[in-house]
Amino acid sequence: MATTAGAKKGLWSTIRRIAASDRISGLIMLGFALTGLVLANLPATAHAFETVAETHLFIPYTNLDLPIGHWAQDGLLTIFFLTVGLELKQELTTGSLANPKAAAVPMLCAVGGMIAPPILFLAVTALFSQLGPGEPGTLILTTTGSSIPFSEMSHGWAVPTATDIAFSLAVLALFAKALPGSIRAFLMTLATVDDLLAIILIAVFFSSINAWYWFIGIAVCAAIWAYLVRLKKVPWIAVGIVGILAWIMMFEAGVHPTLAGVLVGLLTPSREMHGELSPRAERYANKLQPFSALLALPIFALFATGVHFESMSPLLLASPLVIALIVALVVGKPLGIITTAWLSTHVGGLKMAKGLRVRDMIPAAVACGIGFTVSFLIASLAYKNAELSAEARFGVLVASLIAAAISGVLLSRQSKRFEKTAAAAAADAEDDESIDGDGIGQPSHTTELTTPTEHPGTLADGTASVEIDFRH
Repeated sequence: MATTAGAKKGLWSTIRRIAASDRISGLIMLGFALTGLVLANLPATAHAFETVAETHLFIPYTNLDLPIGHWAQDGLLTIFFLTVGLELKQELTTGSLANPKAAAVPMLCAVGGMIAPPILFLAVTALFSQLGPGEPGTLILTTTGSSIPFSEMSHGWAVPTATDIAFSLAVLALFAKALPGSIRAFLMTLATVDDLLAIILIAVFFSSINAWYWFIGIAVCAAIWAYLVRLKKVPWIAVGIVGILAWIMMFEAGVHPTLAGVLVGLLTPSREMHGELSPRAERYANKLQPFSALLALPIFALFATGVHFESMSPLLLASPLVIALIVALVVGKPLGIITTAWLSTHVGGLKMAKGLRVRDMIPAAVACGIGFTVSFLIASLAYKNAELSAEARFGVLVASLIAAAISGVLLSRQSKRFEKTAAAAAADAEDDESIDGDGIGQPSHTTELTTPTEHPGTLADGTASVEIDFRH
């Protein structure tokens, strides 16, 4: 029995270690995303994959009758959003967002990084609608030849706004081993605010409010959750039931149900209580991380990218929607972030972290163009047209891969520069130590010094004198 328990504990420790690795969990999610795209478009697997994705599962006595693909998006993804809510609460209380003055520049950069992409997206799609093939004011999808009004295409303005923190940190972990911690901290703060803004954006622009009384139910569930998670001994069965009820009521209210996870996460205590050594929000986020990184996100990515194209060809890359998303994410994200950083420091008088310059942030800002999880979600919410939704998700995937490749090259070069600088500084410090020693003038191995010897004496007129003899 002891051996079995030890094996289970060892397995769980391994799983937690994998989930905590930005590099491994990011690659796993990317692998599932590419697998979904392949399975949905290979003739041998396309029908079976579509059958699984479209199989409906329902909960009796509710309106919850969704295909498996939507359960992955609306159900499993709630685990990810609950983790985000818990991490946000901790950051707002004791983390990088607890001191707004210190976090002012990355917070503003998050706003700038969410404003620039929609502007570029709308600009590119407007150019295609006026100068591209087809009637003025319409866009032609290259794969099917469908004519789409600009007004309908513009509904996707919010798709390129979000940064995927998991993938961005995975790129940093892969290519930027020698970068100072201040750059990673900057990116973490920026991405945290980005998550918060994306949540607000989904709640405001992609909710269709139904009967008002559901919001009373949501408020009651929130109050009960806040009370239960503050008890000395938390009744987890009751907490789980309340969380599920909050999710159902959010769904019935017309608000995207994943936001129930954010709501209850933000209501979880983020300071030590009842003599505990660590805050509950932090502990719960750590425990949920394996389920979020290795279960919820990979399965969501599998179904989110598992869209079937009638013609899976290079022509997809010439689609106005795909091009607009590539420009918005690969160019718009870093442009908005760096412009805001420059304005806030050179015009607004704010300061970056010590030793960090605006241009040092360019490679990390390019990594912020990796819009994955939330961008996929917004693409499915923004477009009711299945063709547009599919092309939007394909565009996000391509843009994210391009941003990852460019930022990987830039981060690798930047990392090597920091590594050389650090090595040179270490060599200089070693030379200084070898010369200075412990402060009494010890010679180095490269410098030959003479040893003075004093010989006191007396001149003929009786004056005392000292003769100094230098011997090698």
